[in-house]
Amino acid sequence: MNTYLVTGTAGFIGFNLARYLLLRGIRVVGVDNVNDYYSVQLKRDRLAQLNNHDHFDFVEADLVQQESVDQVFSEYRFDRVVHLAAQAGVRYSVTHPRAYIDANILGFINILEACRHAKVPHLTYASSSSVYGANTQMPFSVHQNVDHPLSIYAATKKANELMAHSYSHLYKLPTTGLRFFTVYGPWGRPDMALFLFTKAILSGEPIDVFNHGKMRRDFTYIDDIVEGIYRTSEQIAEPNPEWSSKSPDPSSSTAPYRLYNIGNNQPVELCRFIEVIEQALCTEAHRNMLPLQPGDVSATYADIGALEDAVGFHPSTTIEEGVSQFIDWYRDYYGV
Repeated sequence: MNTYLVTGTAGFIGFNLARYLLLRGIRVVGVDNVNDYYSVQLKRDRLAQLNNHDHFDFVEADLVQQESVDQVFSEYRFDRVVHLAAQAGVRYSVTHPRAYIDANILGFINILEACRHAKVPHLTYASSSSVYGANTQMPFSVHQNVDHPLSIYAATKKANELMAHSYSHLYKLPTTGLRFFTVYGPWGRPDMALFLFTKAILSGEPIDVFNHGKMRRDFTYIDDIVEGIYRTSEQIAEPNPEWSSKSPDPSSSTAPYRLYNIGNNQPVELCRFIEVIEQALCTEAHRNMLPLQPGDVSATYADIGALEDAVGFHPSTTIEEGVSQFIDWYRDYYGV
């Protein structure tokens, strides 16, 4: 039985990935510090779902503490490591930048070092569409340079990609970075738009609509994200024999290093997204129109050609299907 380490298993994506792996007969060791950035109860309830499986072990630990990471790697041998633990949130990073340096930089170097010494066959880690920053050429491609982040959160994710490349080059550690595009679905984060909008609409409260509803996001359903993570994790990153130092491609290297976008490849305007929620709830929203927030980008749109070529996978869940699934879960979970 293969064993995966999944960091951030109390989080939205980590929980769903762990559940997916367990259902495929894969042993999962989960690590999370269960912090209070958002509802600890929601995180505990996710973990309770995973604890029903015989082949799931959970370690409550902070990856910023090197001793904690080393202890996990001394107790288990991992066939794959999927690093999803991070301090999330673009807007929170504007006011709490140090939290991102601790969790996203120090935590990641501890994972890299542990994978290096344990000779882990493949490390897959979460990057973000936020790394595209000031880029305006659409769709966003992994072949573009991303040197102008607009938030400290985006800067730490860009740093993760650079750190991973260094380890792939120096120590031949295969690494694959995945740039996620606006993930949503059941068991989602309470600070994300779908969760906030649903809660407010059902409570009869107004919703804050930034950039006057003109923002466009490549909303990607959680099941599609999880499938993409699994497929890319199973395909170990290899050097690109055609890589040229005279015309360097940021998405690959002479080292065993790869980057992929995982998005729905079909951006939706925020106003349309709200309409879909209203239709699913059979309730009209009261909209509070606001300007673009610091650190936010006006649009995201994923070019997933590299992902399709590498693992033959294309996200397929429509926004109508995904929103409906989330609202069904929300009503059930909160008894609404």
